[in-house]
Amino acid sequence: QMQLVESGGGLVQPGGSLRLSCAASGSIFNIYAMGWYRQAPGKERELVATITSGTTTYADSVKGRFTISRVNAKNTVYLQMNSLKPEDTAVYYCNARISRSDYARAMDYWGKGTLVTVSS
Repeated sequence: QMQLVESGGGLVQPGGSLRLSCAASGSIFNIYAMGWYRQAPGKERELVATITSGTTTYADSVKGRFTISRVNAKNTVYLQMNSLKPEDTAVYYCNARISRSDYARAMDYWGKGTLVTVSS
């Protein structure tokens, strides 16, 4: 069974930093992309950042403050969040597009989420 497990959320003051981690485990043949999404109270889930083999994309609201990175050997993706703002408060979800074999279609998998609260 495929699992994505996030860690690193918590309470931080405005201007502070947090580092989120997400490790994928299970029957993994290839991970095509990994990313982070977030959902604030009363809002829809939105893209934060994604990473493929060498390409990163960011939401405009986090450019210059957040950095996504990936360690392929560990099937792990990270999100370094600096200069955090109260509007960054949300549940952050890890996403990965994974294929289980050479012939299987890649599918999207989600973690359960980790809460980030930015408040003084």
